[in-house]
Amino acid sequence: MAAAPAQVLPEAGPRPAASSAMIWSALAVVYLVWGSTYLFIRIVIEAKIPPMLGMAARFLLAATLLAAFLALRSGVSRLRVTTRELLGAGVVGLLLLAFGNGAVAVAEKTVPSGLAALLIAAVPLWLMLLRVGGGERPRPLTWLGVLIGFGGAALLALSGGDTSAKPISVVILILGTISWAAGSRFSPRLGLPKDPLVATVYEMAIGGSAMVLIGVLAGEPAQLHLGEVEPKGWIALAYLVVFGSLLAYSAYSYLLANAPISLIGTYAYVNPVVAVFLGWLILSEPITGKILIGGAVVVLGVALVVSAERRRTV
Repeated sequence: MAAAPAQVLPEAGPRPAASSAMIWSALAVVYLVWGSTYLFIRIVIEAKIPPMLGMAARFLLAATLLAAFLALRSGVSRLRVTTRELLGAGVVGLLLLAFGNGAVAVAEKTVPSGLAALLIAAVPLWLMLLRVGGGERPRPLTWLGVLIGFGGAALLALSGGDTSAKPISVVILILGTISWAAGSRFSPRLGLPKDPLVATVYEMAIGGSAMVLIGVLAGEPAQLHLGEVEPKGWIALAYLVVFGSLLAYSAYSYLLANAPISLIGTYAYVNPVVAVFLGWLILSEPITGKILIGGAVVVLGVALVVSAERRRTV
């Protein structure tokens, strides 16, 4: 998941001008690459890499590489941030990566990658509830989308999509989704570094460090036997570092700083389609009737919410 440091639903306020080509290129990366990360996380887990330590390696390596690139290109001074900016990036890294992405990895020990993506697609619905809690009054069409979307999510969660998903894994995944939504909702108020790439470095570094701690507390070091890790696990981890973190997360950070939130929000109903297809194609994950029905309902609900909110800003 990604899936990021801001909400997926619009709020008022001017945005800096940006190239349409850059915006659509970044959006295409988020659509396709983030949709594929669920598959590669599942491959990492199947290859006997513990989930938290595996994702910690993903983000810490990506943070190191991105920091080195920025330092070589613009000088170390580009990485300097204030204490407030560091704290803000830390909060986002914890909510989005350590608790959000980490929950996805832990859950995918039993939850198929496509089903995980469909449940994560409910992020805009949780965001809407957080906005309501903040005093906003959504349009009737938005409420309709929320009710429809949660209906589909409930079907998937309660049935497990008729797959091998364990109830506790589904609960962990839903909690991770709420954490991701909370991080996205409140990140604009946290005083993040103005440079989205610098923000990404610190979010990944702090989130990855927290994952190491969580993994150690969960006893994952005793579960890691490097000689038993299958080669596909290292390949999948490398893909997550280079494409899922460096490329897609940076693209999402760019979008958050330059594109309308209503447009960015469309990733929420494109990613699960990509994930379900790839899970079926590469891992032979079953596409059950409940996955089709529940997934279609979730995507419809999210589409209604994003569409209603887009019209609200016109």
